[in-house]
Amino acid sequence: MSNRRVVVTGMGVVSPIGNSVSEFWKNVLAGASGADYITKFDASEHTTKFACEVKNLSTEGVIEPRELKRMDEYCHFAMVATDEAVRNSGLDFEKENPERIGVIIGSGIGGFKSFEESHRRLLEGGPRKLSPYFITQMIIDIASGHVSIKYNLKGPNYGIVSACATASHAIGDAMKIIQRGDADVMISGGSEAVISPMGVGGFNAMKALSTRNDSPKDASRPFDKDRDGFVVGEGAGILILEELEHAKKRRAHIYSELRGIGFTADAHHITAPSPGGEGAVRAMKLCLADGGLNLDNIQYINAHGTSTPYNDKSETEAIKIVFGNKAYELNVSSTKSQIGHLLGAAGGVELIASIMAIGNGVIPPTINYQKPDPECDLNYTPNQPIERKIYAAISNTFGFGGNNAVLSVSRYE
Repeated sequence: MSNRRVVVTGMGVVSPIGNSVSEFWKNVLAGASGADYITKFDASEHTTKFACEVKNLSTEGVIEPRELKRMDEYCHFAMVATDEAVRNSGLDFEKENPERIGVIIGSGIGGFKSFEESHRRLLEGGPRKLSPYFITQMIIDIASGHVSIKYNLKGPNYGIVSACATASHAIGDAMKIIQRGDADVMISGGSEAVISPMGVGGFNAMKALSTRNDSPKDASRPFDKDRDGFVVGEGAGILILEELEHAKKRRAHIYSELRGIGFTADAHHITAPSPGGEGAVRAMKLCLADGGLNLDNIQYINAHGTSTPYNDKSETEAIKIVFGNKAYELNVSSTKSQIGHLLGAAGGVELIASIMAIGNGVIPPTINYQKPDPECDLNYTPNQPIERKIYAAISNTFGFGGNNAVLSVSRYE
């Protein structure tokens, strides 16, 4: 472990159940579901007609009106979540060295809606109909670029892509940058906006989505025997990571300490997890070792928990291999039961849920858990939050391509 400790001093959320950390957390504990019928396009011909959409997002005071159309929606989400995280942190960038502050915000797909719309314009009107902003709307590093420009931050700056593990990889990289002394503060997380005809249609074509069109709010049901696929979501989760002494010097409020990371590859299949969750097992073990944590330190796992038949079974197996008999003493839950799968943003929002769980001594629930699956036999915190003192938690994210990223956080003491 580096002797430069990394703490979380700010958080921001845009999600299907709330566009601030406080609103998101209140609705998590209330067992709210963000799933409903799609309003962003006509989904009548799609196999799945529902999703977890962001609702009532305000960009006022964050993005200038003339800039809105020059950005894809995934950048809107990233900018709003970053604005909250920065305000939440109390950082005054005028008093900081901009060369010591960096930004790593990832996305699984980036400006997908802009790509889709621009392709339509090309087909209908030819290349002259393309916007001069098309490329900069689409590329995945542009959210980091917009944030650095807005706040004049000149440290390490890039985007990361690793499908559903994206935000966790971004946060892990940002942590290591601080630990090795290349920055004192990093703004990091993920953002995603793919609720579009091609986004939903593409996931339907690979049979990844739930088709429970008669009751969308019950469709995301991780670890339940009747799960039939994930529900696509959208949003952003952004954290301010800070070197401990830097945070103490400015008397920042410390929400949590970011302890360790574990990054592995399954090297098995482009979408299916490796047998027995072998890659996830190694990622969790590496994360615990990197953070100097033992099995007894962990009380809570925020599971990847996608509500797909293979993932939930494989992740359960992996947790049991890592924790042995202690697996049954853990509380496990999946935030995706409430907000759907935010793809490249999932790791950011789910790490924030883990940090809020530690700070409030409350385990968030897995909603829609109705029928136990014999192959998924852990304590998934069904349907109701429960109070529990938590010293440390791990957050699992696993992506297409066999990417595994696990983060650990603990109480700061």
